[in-house]
Amino acid sequence: MKKRTFLGVASTLLSPWASSWAQARYPERAIRLVVPFAPGGDGDIMGRVWAKFATPHIGSSLVVDNKAGAGGGIGAAEVSRAKADGYTLLLGTTTTQIINPAASASPQYDPLKDFMLVGMVSMNPTCIVVHPSVPANTLKELVALIKANPGKYSYGSAGQGTITNLSGELFKLQAGKLDLQHVPYKGGGPAMQDLIAGHVPIITPIMSSAVLAQHRAGRARILGVNSETRLKAAPDLMTSVEGGVPDMRVQVFNGIFAPAGTPREVMELLKAVNLKVRSDPLFLQDLDKAGAETFSHPDPEKFLKDEVTRWSQVIKATGFKMG
Repeated sequence: MKKRTFLGVASTLLSPWASSWAQARYPERAIRLVVPFAPGGDGDIMGRVWAKFATPHIGSSLVVDNKAGAGGGIGAAEVSRAKADGYTLLLGTTTTQIINPAASASPQYDPLKDFMLVGMVSMNPTCIVVHPSVPANTLKELVALIKANPGKYSYGSAGQGTITNLSGELFKLQAGKLDLQHVPYKGGGPAMQDLIAGHVPIITPIMSSAVLAQHRAGRARILGVNSETRLKAAPDLMTSVEGGVPDMRVQVFNGIFAPAGTPREVMELLKAVNLKVRSDPLFLQDLDKAGAETFSHPDPEKFLKDEVTRWSQVIKATGFKMG
């Protein structure tokens, strides 16, 4: 496959290091995309979908490398320390770039200083889901039910320290400091299974095609989607803000990041590839199937900084801790 050659500026205007990059061919070998989560999860699926669509444009193979552990912190930390040559990338998410470093007592990396943003890929909101037996058909009714029965109800998440855990804690805070106990599971799948079985009345999962399928089959009921606007894939579902819970926005982004110091020419190529992926109609179809939407904020860098500030405040207010 044809490789791209960077056309340099006059070498007298560049340092020897920059000049060598300007004249080098990139990529000359496979690029490793670190997905800091176990295979089969939402992040893994999104990383593999992006790699599939990016490969024809980048001129090299993209190898997905799952490095799970510590809420995504192990894989993210590895990329933060990797050589900044464009051959190691990170599928970064709200968990790795926002929650993990903000909630950790000893963060292993700085999400703004140790990474360069190639580009955002998609957004998946979390949602508030109840078992059909719960006598609440709206979010307002659910809040009233919990307040009338303090300590009776609980919510399940994908695990202590996950974004779904934080989603539940934010719901408790924004709905009026609800007395709602947390039940951590080892993943979103087990939490959904226990909800369907009636073992836990409420869960706060990341929106996905699987969650929508359970809702449409009547085995679970989505009362609120924690996004700014209604989902294109399910416009009948109200947002949680519409449902009466102020500022209940928990949108999980997926983005591609490179180690800080990656050469400008490499970043320009990678950014161009990401734009081509995001404009591919077939890629957009895959997003819809996954219950996700394309990232649409006009200024991704500002969005990232604003999210760091916002979630740091939420974490402090809720006393949230990593698992």
